Amino acid sequence: MSLFADSRFQWRETYFVLFQQKHRPQAADVEKALGEIGEKIALVDVAADEDGLLESLTILAHADSAGMDVIYVEGEEVEEQVVELRREWKGQLIASGDKAVLERMKECDARLDVFHFEELGDSFLDEDSDEGVLDPATLLLVLSKLAKLCHGISIDPQAGPLI
Repeated sequence: MSLFADSRFQWRETYFVLFQQKHRPQAADVEKALGEIGEKIALVDVAADEDGLLESLTILAHADSAGMDVIYVEGEEVEEQVVELRREWKGQLIASGDKAVLERMKECDARLDVFHFEELGDSFLDEDSDEGVLDPATLLLVLSKLAKLCHGISIDPQAGPLI
């Protein structure tokens, strides 16, 4: 079940991990890699295709008041997005390391969409509560693990490559 359908979670942002289809990970490998984060997260609804390749999963990080839906996408939609992102960033001042990332992006034809949610629970009713403050720490760990596993590039589409 997607967190979009859960009233305890509110979508905040979407991040991407761009990579080549040939590096699409096995669901079991994703579970193992994300399992290294520890008890801070719970993986639920892990879905794979008939070959065991990752289709989607949901990550709950209650300590960070966060959740993530991760969905695999490939094909023309990804290729068009890569062209658009490269065009947007081309005119900006970018660090020398980012130039290499822009070149690597040309080869990407698949991505993982990482939908980041804030867990509201019941704390949103109490304005004085310190509970439920969204912490991006787990999101950054997840993006890093997924990018490494896929030989990919984690992207914040609003700000640029996350390196």
